[in-house]
Amino acid sequence: MLELVEASHFSSLSGTVCDLYLTDGSTLPVLVDCVTSKPQSRNPYAGDAQRMPFSVSLTAQQATAFVEGPCAMDLGTLGRVDGIYVSRVAALGRDPAVAYFQMVFN
Repeated sequence: MLELVEASHFSSLSGTVCDLYLTDGSTLPVLVDCVTSKPQSRNPYAGDAQRMPFSVSLTAQQATAFVEGPCAMDLGTLGRVDGIYVSRVAALGRDPAVAYFQMVFN
């Protein structure tokens, strides 16, 4: 199912709060901050059918000990998509009390 995920699935969620479903059964509300295309990461020999690589930036809406791992998320027409790997990223000038995450799709 992950191969069907496109940047447009997240672009429509930009600026909204969604739930990440963690493997321990809990949920983590996150704000979908932005979706960034990564054309430099695309295989130059890939055909036009290969999706454009992209990343999704997220901000946790509550304190969390979650650092990284596979999660699930509801993505509109695709429904709940399992196995999306989410990684915590450094605050780098942002509020250090807040947890920031990213998802990368190649």
